[in-house]
Amino acid sequence: MKTRLAPARIMCSLLLTFLAGGNASAADVAPVPTLHTTDLWRPHDDPDDHWDLATQYALAWNGRIDLRGVIVDYTIGAGQRRDKSPDIVAVAQMNYVTGKAVPVLTGAPRKLSPEELRTGPAARLAGTRAFLELMRQSPRPVVIHIAGGCQDVAYAARLAPEVFARQCAAVYVNAGVGTPDPAQQRPLECNVGYDPASYAAMFDLPCPVYWLPCFEVIDRSRPACVAQYGSFYRFHQGDILPQLSDRMQNYFMSMYTGGQSPASLWFQQLAGPKNVEAIAAESRRDRGMWCTAGFLHAAGLAVTKAGQIVPRDSVAAGVFDFTPVRVTCSPAGVTAWTKDPQSRNRFILRVDVQHYQAAMTTALKSLLAKLP
Repeated sequence: MKTRLAPARIMCSLLLTFLAGGNASAADVAPVPTLHTTDLWRPHDDPDDHWDLATQYALAWNGRIDLRGVIVDYTIGAGQRRDKSPDIVAVAQMNYVTGKAVPVLTGAPRKLSPEELRTGPAARLAGTRAFLELMRQSPRPVVIHIAGGCQDVAYAARLAPEVFARQCAAVYVNAGVGTPDPAQQRPLECNVGYDPASYAAMFDLPCPVYWLPCFEVIDRSRPACVAQYGSFYRFHQGDILPQLSDRMQNYFMSMYTGGQSPASLWFQQLAGPKNVEAIAAESRRDRGMWCTAGFLHAAGLAVTKAGQIVPRDSVAAGVFDFTPVRVTCSPAGVTAWTKDPQSRNRFILRVDVQHYQAAMTTALKSLLAKLP
């Protein structure tokens, strides 16, 4: 398995990199072993995935997580167009920016039956088996973030349930809708729609599950908005993008112009001069986000109403928390849940509707601005 480059280790051990507004440094906590699964494609489908990848690398740069691997959904298997590919380029770019060597894997190419899991060609499950090996090799149980389809985690759990029981600290599932009313759960949220049965399997995993519904309900008659049981928030890119380092601005512009620039020039796109006009154009756009709260929570962090990132146990009431629940999910991807104070392994995100969006925007800016 690949390891971090020595200069990155030295920098992380010598520099006390403080998170905005907090008093916790990289030296105070052991990095949380983390695996990130995502529908990260080029050309992009939704740019939030590239912002999410940068957020995970920022947490790794600050010493809060040990990012041990990224697995990208296979686009054809997820029912997408054939003009998209798993964006291994973005991972290579973030490895270069941060001096890390995080492995990138590609998920299973299509939905697989239980029989195909047992007897199918080895190449079809190469990424899934490598994902399991990353779990086995971790010195401590890993946290898994699902920021796309659930199929690869579901396949891995079916292949080796004992590995999940022993080596999975928690799974953060960014998918679905938060309403407890099954009648309001149509249409299916995007990440659920990739493979509803695999989404349902997440709630049967032998490890803690932190569920971040993308919305409380989906109402296509009006713009999405912040709701108590939904992870969605929106920020204006001009409030963050121009505040980032030149290389991070180039990382995002490489993604936004990915349909125009050849991926083979990924290094030139990253290390070359800034495209000022493209940055100005993107700065005028808004961006929807869903996964940030789970990334921070898993890293032991919380966000105050003022947008400060602080240790999770240092704040009585942040702008999000997780409520213990009892939850079931049908093979069709329809959930039913109730609050359950006795639950120790199933939780749903709950947000402070009044302060969540502004605070998360401030927190995201402070975190990404620390990347070199």
